[in-house]
Amino acid sequence: MRKIVVAEFVSLDNVIQAPGGAEEDTEGGFIHGGWTWPFWHNDIGAHFFEAMSHCDALLLGRKTWQIHGGAFEPMSPGDPFGDLMNTTTKYVVSTTLTTTSAWRNSTLISSNVLEEVRALKAQSGKNILIDGSSVLVHTLAEHDLIDEYSLHVYPVVLGSGKKLFPEGLRVDLRLLESRPLPSGVVLMHYAHA
Repeated sequence: MRKIVVAEFVSLDNVIQAPGGAEEDTEGGFIHGGWTWPFWHNDIGAHFFEAMSHCDALLLGRKTWQIHGGAFEPMSPGDPFGDLMNTTTKYVVSTTLTTTSAWRNSTLISSNVLEEVRALKAQSGKNILIDGSSVLVHTLAEHDLIDEYSLHVYPVVLGSGKKLFPEGLRVDLRLLESRPLPSGVVLMHYAHA
């Protein structure tokens, strides 16, 4: 059985919204976009490539899929990060999309999400990786479908934004790894207990 691994950049107050740029996701009046950049370290990129080597599919919510696809689909072949993202199989969960033509190697899941995700997990293969996708992560967490959390925890409190864990949900975790990075970010890898 495959594992679903949530890989996120997260603030100390549980925010995952718009880590990459000011205009990435301003929903709800979020003004802190790009909050990860002052803490960048090459070990973060290396860890991403390591995590991707253990997965063969991405599972994303619509907004994250659109943001990623808009960034990676137009990249010229030869960029290691772009090539990796574009060639990996992607599943996008959405009730509003009608096509996945905006980003190659994508399949739409528009109904029976929990059953479809359970079927993906039951297939043979490597891990299924999720990043961003707060609504999808909340739904899967509420139904015990997430196996691991690989979190880069940033030394910043944002005060508002979309949260990794839904309000009121208890999630018991078991620490697999903890690794501090020179920029103050700490990699925290947990398994569902």
